[in-house]
Amino acid sequence: MTIHPGAGGTESHDWAEMLFRMYKKWMDSRQFKYKVIDYLPGEEAGIKNVTFTVTGRNAYGLLKSEKGIHRLVRISPFDSSKRRHTSFASVDVIPLMEDDVQIEINSKDLKVETFRSSSAGGQHVNVTDSAVRITHLPSGIVVSCQDERSQILNRQTAMQILKSKLYELEQKKLEDEVAKVRGEKKDIAWGNQIRSYFLQPYQLIKDHRTDIEIGDVNSVLNGQIDLFIKGYLEKKLHRG
Repeated sequence: MTIHPGAGGTESHDWAEMLFRMYKKWMDSRQFKYKVIDYLPGEEAGIKNVTFTVTGRNAYGLLKSEKGIHRLVRISPFDSSKRRHTSFASVDVIPLMEDDVQIEINSKDLKVETFRSSSAGGQHVNVTDSAVRITHLPSGIVVSCQDERSQILNRQTAMQILKSKLYELEQKKLEDEVAKVRGEKKDIAWGNQIRSYFLQPYQLIKDHRTDIEIGDVNSVLNGQIDLFIKGYLEKKLHRG
């Protein structure tokens, strides 16, 4: 699972961290285990991106409903003029591939870089370049891992995530080809918000796919997102 802030600097970085906190609260409530693989803090506040793995019963089946653009509307705490700001953050969710799934990757297609791991506060947590960043040149996919204790382990974890992303990419290509043959109209999910969180001038969270609305924004931001997840999965089920 990866969270990326949209354009907007500190404001969107803070929103990305708010979403990360929301998911951590939700995972804790379900006793799901999660592990931060890559974390890049913002300069002033929030995060520039975070990638983490989640382990628990039906973890992917539940969390895939969160994939998409999340929009926040509020009076910015970083604006001295107290103006209203709109921020965006994207959430990406992919199933982690098992080791027995074969994905062919040519080593010539990989650009591997090493760097020093940093903690959430921005401090270096070791003095060796143990963190790994792998770029898959043909697809442009970039994966980083800085959580493991050694460069070898970080590379193994990064490769597992890269394989998962490449597998998802191939699946999407197949789905798109089938849709073209059938003449199906695909949902526009990426690039448009799936959910809006209004904190000012009124308080409301609305899921645009299901039209489910919740006025208690604090409970949602504290991890109570099951109503949205259930609504999305029920709609997908009825759609067949």
